[in-house]
Amino acid sequence: MIEIRKKLKVKAGAYRIEAKGRLELAFEQRSKSRSRAALASGEEVALHLPRGEVLRGGDLLVASDGRVIEVHATPERVLHITCASPSALAKAAYHLGNRHVAVEIGEGWLRIAADHVLEDMLRGLGATLAAMEAAFEPEPGAYAGEGHAHDEHAHGGKIHEYGEHADEDGHGADCGHARAHDHKHAHEHAHEKKPVHAAENKAAHEHDHGHDHDVANADGKKHKHH
Repeated sequence: MIEIRKKLKVKAGAYRIEAKGRLELAFEQRSKSRSRAALASGEEVALHLPRGEVLRGGDLLVASDGRVIEVHATPERVLHITCASPSALAKAAYHLGNRHVAVEIGEGWLRIAADHVLEDMLRGLGATLAAMEAAFEPEPGAYAGEGHAHDEHAHGGKIHEYGEHADEDGHGADCGHARAHDHKHAHEHAHEKKPVHAAENKAAHEHDHGHDHDVANADGKKHKHH
């Protein structure tokens, strides 16, 4: 079994790169950074891509044996959405986005993966729906590919990975919560140390005053101070 760990930054057709294999995947499979699949030739492959990577039709991958593999978006059941006006379409898009639904946006239409519950909601909004088979290429997150160092646990705006609840080093979905919890305790402990420092300073101050000090009065004479 060959492994695929890298995606080229260029699309198919660029620089006359010739693909030596074809990988056909539906959107759900293209959203997984860890999965097994088969090339069009039947050869099995194991995908080990960076977490959060979403493959698109036309992407070029590099296999462990050096071959370049082209990704093809397999047609799948989608719901094609149109509305009577741009504002009505925007309203439909808003309600879908509010439910964190992956949406493909075209000129005057939206597409989502087939879903009976969402279909009923959209009909209630006055949308016109049509079921069809088509390649599904939903919009990426607004910040996809733009990592934020100050928020290492944020999703980064990328589309959520279907069926994946653990990150690359094996931590589960609660990892971010656990780390945030640890950070909170560390912060609390840091504040708890302040009274200890104050007590130490007080002890040191009292220790200093345990000795006699020469204090000069206004008459210039020195007196012992305890």
